[in-house]
Amino acid sequence: MLGIVSIGLVIVASVAIGVWGVRAARSTPDFLVASRSIVPGWNALAIAGEYVSAASVLGLAGLLVKNGVGAMWYAVGFTAGYVLVAALVAGPMRRSGAYTVPDFAEYRLGSPRLRRMCGLVVLVIMLLYLLPQFKAAGVVLELVSGIPYWIGVVGAGLVVSSTIAVGGMRSATYVQAFHYLVKLAFIAGPAVFLIVLAGPERRDAALDPIVDADWTRPLLDLDGSGHALLATVSVLVATTLGAMGLPHVVMRFHTVAGARAARRVAVGVIVLLSLFYLFPVVYGLLGRIVTPDPEETDVVPVLVPGEIVPGTLGAVLTALVAAGAFAAFLSTSSGLLLALAGGLSHDLFGGSLSRLRLGVAVGTALAVALALPAEGVDINVLVGWAFAVAASTFCPLLTLGIWWRGLTSTGATAGLLVGAGSSTGAALASVVLDLPPGPFAILLAQPALWTVPLAFATMAIASRPGSVPDWADEAVLRLHVPGRHSTGDTGAIPRARRGKGLDTARPAD
Repeated sequence: MLGIVSIGLVIVASVAIGVWGVRAARSTPDFLVASRSIVPGWNALAIAGEYVSAASVLGLAGLLVKNGVGAMWYAVGFTAGYVLVAALVAGPMRRSGAYTVPDFAEYRLGSPRLRRMCGLVVLVIMLLYLLPQFKAAGVVLELVSGIPYWIGVVGAGLVVSSTIAVGGMRSATYVQAFHYLVKLAFIAGPAVFLIVLAGPERRDAALDPIVDADWTRPLLDLDGSGHALLATVSVLVATTLGAMGLPHVVMRFHTVAGARAARRVAVGVIVLLSLFYLFPVVYGLLGRIVTPDPEETDVVPVLVPGEIVPGTLGAVLTALVAAGAFAAFLSTSSGLLLALAGGLSHDLFGGSLSRLRLGVAVGTALAVALALPAEGVDINVLVGWAFAVAASTFCPLLTLGIWWRGLTSTGATAGLLVGAGSSTGAALASVVLDLPPGPFAILLAQPALWTVPLAFATMAIASRPGSVPDWADEAVLRLHVPGRHSTGDTGAIPRARRGKGLDTARPAD
């Protein structure tokens, strides 16, 4: 009962903050990027709020119990990705003036067909990322209240979609910033209490490497085949490079006034993520002692408090953790649905504000329909696939598009096809094929180690030097020179691309 009450309070507070944060969303910039008026501090909190997903709050602790301390490499990759975002992407992307990754693709390469292809890739990534969020909502509600899994999934979809459809990015920003604080308080607070209440015997057992030497191996052995280094490196490639290509992350850097602010936001996110990831390991360490073989590893953080502290105090701590996990679902789903709506309407159909709102509803329906049969799949597995696809598609597109004038629409198209096809095909094959543990199985389940270089190479090779347009130098220059595009001079950029992704209304720095 306490769990339902705590989750209900989080939902009510989220709706109230969302309504308070609504400003008349009358245009695409209002809805997608809050008219670029969000201050860096709020934006950093909001990005951390939507980035600390169910995979971080629930899935990471479950993987620690299941695979050992090597699972913390996921947290390292999730955080390290923002170092690359700050160094390579944040500033130039903000100067481009594009609202979305497909927007940027058309601005940089002048191809409406490439824009639509990027819109389809956005759909794939966002749906893969939304599935574990809705799954987390379903399993948490089922655990704390006993309601069927499908009701939790459908109800969570209604809550998130209604909040986003009303206010767009501005409402989402304030709600997600609130959710980060809720997650930090409701995950970190109980973790500190549990460390104290567990007692010296349990604390010593949780940290004793003699109990299970394999569990304390500092690498991620996904299938027990002994190829831990290969698995660890592949996970790091996916999570680190995937962060650069996540559409909802890229969109966030356009909600601030300029490129300098975008870089400050990225640095702030690194600090906030580093702080949060100190605490899931607590639930993993204690969980391996008190819940070593849970039927559902994705609910380990919710099970641990009741196992360590039976009674009223344990119920209170469980309710707080459940509320924090639900806040993770709400905040991440909000950002994902905004990006999905942009992919469906703004990027694929050039939609109006009403179509963007319709895109939220359609995207929610798709995610809910796909999440219903995904109850038995580990949260982090699904998130890992989303990161692998992002790393194999938009990471090469953004990196080469920003830093190499020689990229062409033909090369980008070929690279996207190869990257998306190989990464999604490998992930599906790992599920369909009954492969024995070993390197081949690892490279299918975590394909980024080979699909990312393949996508980079394809884009570079397919971009023939003779097909580079004469306005490529101008387009790249605008991404790197502060204030260059604020003059309103569109130079040699084709008329079809003027005003489409390039913001000429205000300075970038």
